[in-house]
Amino acid sequence: MTSIGRPESGRTAYNLSMAPKILGLHHVTATVDEAQPDLEFCIELLGLRLVKKTVNFDNHNVYHFYYGNELGAPGTIWTTFPYAGYGVRVGAKGAGQVVTTCFSVPTGSLEFWRHRLSEKGVVTSDLEAHFSEPAIGFSDPSGLRFELIANDHDTRAPWMAIVGAKSAVRGIHSVQMMVRQAQPSVGFLTEVLGWRVVGTSANRTRVVAGADAPGHLIDVIEDNNSRTAVNGVGTVHHVAMAIATAEEQLEVREQLLKLGVGVTDVRDRCYFTSIYFREPGGVLFEIATMKPGFTVDEERSTLGRDLKLPPWEEQYRVSIEANLARVTYR
Repeated sequence: MTSIGRPESGRTAYNLSMAPKILGLHHVTATVDEAQPDLEFCIELLGLRLVKKTVNFDNHNVYHFYYGNELGAPGTIWTTFPYAGYGVRVGAKGAGQVVTTCFSVPTGSLEFWRHRLSEKGVVTSDLEAHFSEPAIGFSDPSGLRFELIANDHDTRAPWMAIVGAKSAVRGIHSVQMMVRQAQPSVGFLTEVLGWRVVGTSANRTRVVAGADAPGHLIDVIEDNNSRTAVNGVGTVHHVAMAIATAEEQLEVREQLLKLGVGVTDVRDRCYFTSIYFREPGGVLFEIATMKPGFTVDEERSTLGRDLKLPPWEEQYRVSIEANLARVTYR
């Protein structure tokens, strides 16, 4: 197995034979505490749909929940590993990590969300409107940091089983990754992965892949004095970028290897295939394919209802189900 390492330090220019075809964000994955509070927060409060209930492929006694819009379209997907009871330490946010995940909501809906969150005892804060987009911030039960960013140019169809169309979350808006020095990370994103800079605001640089719209954005935040991030409960594990095909994914992998980046082999995640590597600032990136998607083993109308296991884990189903926490959700 190839280790996941950073690109060679000090590199500022890259010679590439082709530009990767990154389409935007695919998903964001975090480590959380208990499963039931996570389901209630994401489904009942944020109004997301649970599109897949499966297990962590590296620890089949831990759930892997995928939330998103109706079909869990790439760019709408938020995923969690509930690690309560397994001795995983509380993480620390800092340099080398995605520190905030931002969801996209319609212009004019922030007052609805302030009231909704407050009713459930969630403290919100009004935030500086970077790039002319108003936002509120809050945290989940595990300490993960979120923002709701209001805008009028997100055309994605939301899941409306809980929250109505005028206010419902459209999907991931952007992620905010913190590094001590922005230039190496921005250079890697633009020169190696094909993102492009579309703006700066204070100590943040916004880059975009594909359309300049929610679901395609990363904010690189420079903090020279930030402590080093520690992975654990309440922190984002990685951010995934979307690519159209497995062939293009392999081409990117070969490019990364030529540049001296430690990148994994291709991993079969059943609903997409993935490769993983770190950028110069230490943030863990994934590149995931658009297909086959979440309807490969469930019907559209019943997504997320049953525990779905990868084929190689089916022989352990009885013991897996016995070890997983009992959860309820709608």
